[in-house]
Amino acid sequence: MANKKQLMALALSGLIGAVQAGEKEELLKLRNTTTNLIKQLVKQGVITDKAANEMIKQAEVEAVQQVAESKASGAKDAVPADEVRVAYVPDFVKDEIRQQVRTELREEVVGDVMQKAKNEQWGMPNALPDWIKRFKLSGDIRLRSQHDYMAGDNTENSYFDYQAINDRGGFTNAGLDRFENTTNDRQQFRQRVRLGIDANITEGLKAGMRLATGNQRDPVSTNQTLANYGNRYDFTVDRAYLQYDAYDDVKFKWLTLLGGRIKSPWYVGGGEFTGGSELLWDTDLSFEGFAATVRHRLGSSDSLMESGDHSHSMYFTAGVFPLQESAFSNDKWLFGGQAGLDWGFVNQDSLKFSVGYFDYVNATANPNTTPSGTCDTNTRANNASRPEFMQGGNTLATICREGTRLAPGTLPATVGLASDFNILNTNVSYDLALFAPYHLRLSADYAKNIGFNQQQISRLLNGAQVDEKTTAWQARADFGWPKAEVAGHWNVFAAYKYVGRDSVLDAFTDSDFHLGSTNVKGWFIGGNFGLMKNVWLTGRWLSADIITGPAWGIDVLQMDINTQF
Repeated sequence: MANKKQLMALALSGLIGAVQAGEKEELLKLRNTTTNLIKQLVKQGVITDKAANEMIKQAEVEAVQQVAESKASGAKDAVPADEVRVAYVPDFVKDEIRQQVRTELREEVVGDVMQKAKNEQWGMPNALPDWIKRFKLSGDIRLRSQHDYMAGDNTENSYFDYQAINDRGGFTNAGLDRFENTTNDRQQFRQRVRLGIDANITEGLKAGMRLATGNQRDPVSTNQTLANYGNRYDFTVDRAYLQYDAYDDVKFKWLTLLGGRIKSPWYVGGGEFTGGSELLWDTDLSFEGFAATVRHRLGSSDSLMESGDHSHSMYFTAGVFPLQESAFSNDKWLFGGQAGLDWGFVNQDSLKFSVGYFDYVNATANPNTTPSGTCDTNTRANNASRPEFMQGGNTLATICREGTRLAPGTLPATVGLASDFNILNTNVSYDLALFAPYHLRLSADYAKNIGFNQQQISRLLNGAQVDEKTTAWQARADFGWPKAEVAGHWNVFAAYKYVGRDSVLDAFTDSDFHLGSTNVKGWFIGGNFGLMKNVWLTGRWLSADIITGPAWGIDVLQMDINTQF
């Protein structure tokens, strides 16, 4: 504003210096506007980062040449040192300058006052204290209609629900609940509510907590089924963690440390219904433990793009997660590591690739070897080897049998995992921006359990042999907008999935495909459509069949209304 006051005074006095100062200011404005415009074109994918840098460099070269030519031509008409030239400014021009300056000063003063009032919260008798500004509230609500259709050739009472058998203490105690539903179609209305709070503690360190609905015994779903005779829902802690992020001099995040109940630290190709794979981990699964990610930027940071952009980087993530703690026996653990590459091309395509290894420790069954083998003669180690949660599909071994030491039975009362799980996993996705703003994304996920030991499993099964089914894979294609959170934006997807019986831990895999199981194969299709900002529809059809064993096919139709805030 001070510069414009000087401009008004000098203009009214008719000095040519004011005109020169105004020209310089306009040139600076033009330069900054042009640079910002080029940056926006890069972000929108209209031109590439490389092309933008070349445009600016070329403009700078041409500007230098024009200045040199201007100086050369101006030297011929140089003003003598003892001569002063004063430009004549007509009265009507002075009036126009006065009016323009008044208008510009008024707009700038009003803008400055409004911004100052906003920053200092004028007119608010009880302005919020600074500590409240450190908190960020977010959440989402999803309403779902789900229909489960059983195939016509399914056989009734052909599969056991081993989670119910373990919970009830045996086949006999479980009664009719020991069988999985294989013949009756089911329709459910479900709801998911999540509420998160993030708090900035100090520079680089934040705390987070998220509450969610859902069954506390189910780690891979936060859905709450409607139809509880009006009873209230449980609202439990889904996440509670500390997160530290470290940045270098160009604002590149090179380190992330997480501890507590955290989101998944592993790259899986995308998020919920946006290209992500749930081959190993369901998207609703939270991890309890600690994880660290180290990133390394590839190439120079001299770019028009955001300095914190990770599109040319490689990373390594390591995690340690206790699964089941016991005071009198070996604890169950998950140890994992994953290395990956994130690479963006000049044509706005991108490639993401990762290789991981995940080792489950002390997760297999520890059978009762007493003469009776019944549960009343169990040791603490026998009891602790029972899994806390199973969805179904993995090969199981008997931990102890029904009955008593005096009258032993033959039916299993408690079961556990027969196979060890040491999983090699690779995940790759390629995003083509050829049809921008629409994207075509192709992705694949592959897993192999190298912990499967035929001899060890045979001993646990009293000599029985089990075929090795230790591979799982998925191929998927997505087309449309990367996200459908704006009105009119849409995307569609299709995938084929094969999950061998002992390829991944059934407790943590996708809870919707065949209603949560391994030893299944099939396909799914779906799409998202934005209704308005932060409101969109999702529809999915999942069709899966058992790979080995009696026929058991399940088709699942899901229709969702999603909102986020």
